[in-house]
Amino acid sequence: MGKRDDLIAQYADDLKNKCGMTADMDLLTKVTIGCGPSIYDADASTVASSQPGELETVKKNFLMKKLGLPDGPNLDEAIAKVIETYGKSERNKYRAVVYYMLTKHFGKESVYS
Repeated sequence: MGKRDDLIAQYADDLKNKCGMTADMDLLTKVTIGCGPSIYDADASTVASSQPGELETVKKNFLMKKLGLPDGPNLDEAIAKVIETYGKSERNKYRAVVYYMLTKHFGKESVYS
């Protein structure tokens, strides 16, 4: 197994043990690949949920650009819900896991098919 496979296994473990979700491995793999090389960078691979600018980036670059969702308070609420599910005190919130949960939340799996 390669480094990406190891990371995907880590993300699936986080979803199961920290978020109480069973990962759709096919979708999780596609979301992880969609994150590109950022998954290998210690800083870029996580979402700094305490930084408003970081959450704005998730909203603009992922929810609006990638998933094609219109701007609105529901986007901020979804991000807050995902952060809450992951655990506010959880230091490493992996970007791929956050994106996966947001994709599921909005039912936008078709973006990755």
